Formats: sequence, C-alpha cells, structure tokens
Amino acid sequence: MNKESLDYWIARFFEQDRRATAKLISWVEDDVERAYIMRAVLKQSGQQMVIGITGPPGAGKSSLVEALTKLYRAKDERVGIVAVDPSSPYTGGAILGDRIRMQAHGTDRNVFIRSMGTRGHLGGVTRSTSDILRILEGGGYGRLLLETVGVGQSELEIMQMADTVVVVLNPGTGDGIQAIKAGIMEIADVFVINKSDLPGAERMKNDIEMMLNLTCDARTWRPPVVLTSVINENGVETLYEKIEAHRTYLLKSGQRDEQRKERLRLEVWRQWEGKISAAFETVWETAKEKLENLDQKDTYGIAQMLWEEHFKEDKWDER
Repeated sequence: MNKESLDYWIARFFEQDRRATAKLISWVEDDVERAYIMRAVLKQSGQQMVIGITGPPGAGKSSLVEALTKLYRAKDERVGIVAVDPSSPYTGGAILGDRIRMQAHGTDRNVFIRSMGTRGHLGGVTRSTSDILRILEGGGYGRLLLETVGVGQSELEIMQMADTVVVVLNPGTGDGIQAIKAGIMEIADVFVINKSDLPGAERMKNDIEMMLNLTCDARTWRPPVVLTSVINENGVETLYEKIEAHRTYLLKSGQRDEQRKERLRLEVWRQWEGKISAAFETVWETAKEKLENLDQKDTYGIAQMLWEEHFKEDKWDER
C-alpha cells in the first residue's frame, strides 16, 4: 500500500470517520504497515484508561459490558469495545459471540465493537489488542472496554493492558474460595458477583470479603465486591461508581504513572519478541543442513550455537 493512500485514511481516522477506524484496525491486525499506522496513532492517544472485564466462561461478562455501555451512552460518552473470542483450532476464525450478544448497540455510531480471535495466542488477548485499543482511543472513543475470553490462569496478561480490572463471577459455581483458586482473582481491582438474583450470591460475597481481609494492605486499594443482576438491572450504577473510584485512586496515588512505565516496557518487549521470533525462523531455515550432523538431543548446545552465529558476540557464551 502506498503512503499517500495510507495518509488519506489516517487523516479521515482523525476526523473520527468510522470506516477509517475499521480499516486501520484491520490493517494492524494483518500486519500491514503496522509501525507506520501506530506511530501516527500513538501521537494522539494513550491518555484514556482501559477497563478490563474478565472471569470464567458463563459469568455474564458480555451482558455486563452491554449494561455498562448502555450506562455510558446515557451519559453521552462514546464507547470502544474489544471483545476477544477463542479461535477455532481448525479454521483459525472466531465465533464472534460478543457481537451477537451486543446487537442493541450494533447500529449506534458512537459504539464501536471489535471482536477478535485469539489466533492461538495464550493469555486471553491477542498481540494486536493493545494497538487496537489505542486506535479506538485515537478515533474518539473515550470509554475503552476490553473483554477477554475467560480461560482461567492465562487471563493474567490482561493486567498489562487494563488500568482497572473487573473480575466477574456468579453464584452456583462453587464457593468464593474455590473461585479464588482459579488463578485470576489476584488481578482484580473490582469484584462483581453477577446474576446475584440466584441463590448463593451473598455467601460468595462474604467468602471474597473474608479473603480480602487476609490479603489486603490497609494502605493500598481494597477491591470492592459488587452484586449485579443485568436481568433485573441492579448494581450496574454501583459498579460504575467503583470503577470511577479506582480511577481516582490511580491518579491520586501515582500508580497510574507506574502502570504506564511498566506497560511501556512490556509493549517494547512485544516488539522485540516479534523480531526475535522472525529472526529465529530465518536462522533455523538456513541451519537445517548443519543440524543434520549435530547431536539432536543437545538442544541447549544448538540454541547457543545459533544465537552466537546470528548475533556474533562471544559474551553470550555461558559454557
């Protein structure tokens, strides 16, 4: 793609053209002029906070995202949503179930929903997610929501992208302590017990509060536990208030600045990771014949030899 055409779409994007936003997202996902696009976008983004919504499958994350979106729109805020779905192991495509569930906002020009497949990438998020969130921000969407696939311990990667992490649970799936053992509880800034009209909601809330009593430092943020019921339209306003309270806490405590420093390091590492992966494939392809004459069991020795040959530096030799 020539730069003149690309600059045309980038200019339309900054005019909050919805079609241009969709095009830039698609090109970034397909790795078409990604660096050129993102350098333009990042100059005018990075100020808005990201709200991460995560939790086990079936907890009602998508319904909660839809309820929050409805509330934000009532306050005349533009909403950008990135919903990560699991990819098919056969076709690589995603079911895009979140877009189906959020049809109420499908025709709202001030809500942009992007469903993505994990494409086999662990962590509940794709490599492009951070860039897409920044594109949505640059396109004028002030509320950024990231819903992850909800697959347990690999959800930890959401911490690298979200400023406020909302962990959604629901009663009837075991007690609160069992849920805590799932491995995603440590990342929560706000706990939500959704479907709170079902039996066991108060007990789960009490279990989580008990665990917080044991683990929370009085000098730091204590995650609130909010009961919600999307069907009965209960608790969503309270959740909104707790998210705003956490936002205020991050700004006043200076933790937002610390988060961003760490996020910068991680995003630079992702760029390195991609370059290193590409370099390895090149090195491996050219080393095939040589490897036939080596001890195939000595993977450490092979790795060291290829590293030294590629980078030409003896200082990496630890033997």
